[in-house]
Amino acid sequence: MKMTYKAVVFGSLIILAAVVGVVVVLPYVQTNRTTPSEIFRLRSGAEAAGREIYIANGCVYCHSQSIRTIDWGMGAERIAQAGDYLQDHPILLGSERTGPDLSQEGGEHPDDWQSAHFTNPRYTRPLSIMPAFAFLGPEKMGRLITYVQGLGFKDADKRVQRQKKWKNAAIKAYEAGPEANVKWLHEQIPEGWRRVPNPYPTRAAGLARGHKIYQDFCFGCHGPIGDGMGPAQPYLYPPPLNFTILKNRGISGGILYYQIMNGITGTAMPYFKRELESEKIWDVGNYVAVNFINQTDADADPKGIDAAYEP
Repeated sequence: MKMTYKAVVFGSLIILAAVVGVVVVLPYVQTNRTTPSEIFRLRSGAEAAGREIYIANGCVYCHSQSIRTIDWGMGAERIAQAGDYLQDHPILLGSERTGPDLSQEGGEHPDDWQSAHFTNPRYTRPLSIMPAFAFLGPEKMGRLITYVQGLGFKDADKRVQRQKKWKNAAIKAYEAGPEANVKWLHEQIPEGWRRVPNPYPTRAAGLARGHKIYQDFCFGCHGPIGDGMGPAQPYLYPPPLNFTILKNRGISGGILYYQIMNGITGTAMPYFKRELESEKIWDVGNYVAVNFINQTDADADPKGIDAAYEP
């Protein structure tokens, strides 16, 4: 076969048609056959408006919206499915994870935490490199929060309702006064945890680790002296807990551990069970107890077998 003008033209057209068929037509046909996933629902108008703000501000450049099988170790509860994205045009899967994946972000935090976070991410996450979005103003930020709180669709709706339920209870307890508030907070912790002392002694190395962890994760809400007056405080209600009121109120290492590990749903206190290993939670609890509560049960009875590494 000679390389004639006609052969080049028609050959190029055939190759182009094949590429368009594989890259454009076939995926389009397959996508149209996709059925909604078990969590899918249509977005509200407010969520759709928030999505436009999300796109316009380039959030997709740092946040993905897809958990793959190989990402299971990130702590995700659910692998993304094609049926999750039927309404997305364009699809915002993203590939960068400079920030956390947001495919199931809805209901992970209450609205007031989101407001403080978007105003200045360092208020809630002191080490964050995310830019501040205070320039959006209340209206646009409200739409963006509505969109983010819908990520996860039906699963997110359940989490948002859970946040609202516990927020009402947390506000009621806070407004009843410090004594009632602390009592309510302790009642939400299983009895066994309330009696567990901090197993790590208050040595200089452990307190130094706890100090660093507190700076990295906690001081934006609880403040540098533990009084709950961090930079996020004006945006949060009920406000962050003032640790200094806890002395002689039955606080234990186990109570601090449980609340740091699981968070306090309905308040701005998030869980840290996926970010901090066990020792780090005990260390920051020790730091809070020694420096802000001025009362610690570290290394007290009942004890188990000594850890091999402990001096």
